Amino acid sequence: MYVCLCTGVTDGQIREAIYEGCCSYRDVRQATGVASQCGKCACLAKQVVRETLTELQNSQAAIPYPVEFNVA
Repeated sequence: MYVCLCTGVTDGQIREAIYEGCCSYRDVRQATGVASQCGKCACLAKQVVRETLTELQNSQAAIPYPVEFNVA
């Protein structure tokens, strides 16, 4: 869905920016241009960023690690 009509940024583009290394709303804004015109989309853009970062944190926390570590 379109988050920012002024610059044509979608929620998928915001998520992709995060998957490519953006770690904050500020990073996403610089990478995509979201909320750089009228700013009406800023709340929705921040929500998408927050949800995506939370999903990433939860998925990384679910990665199983070995119980034992062997010293080489």
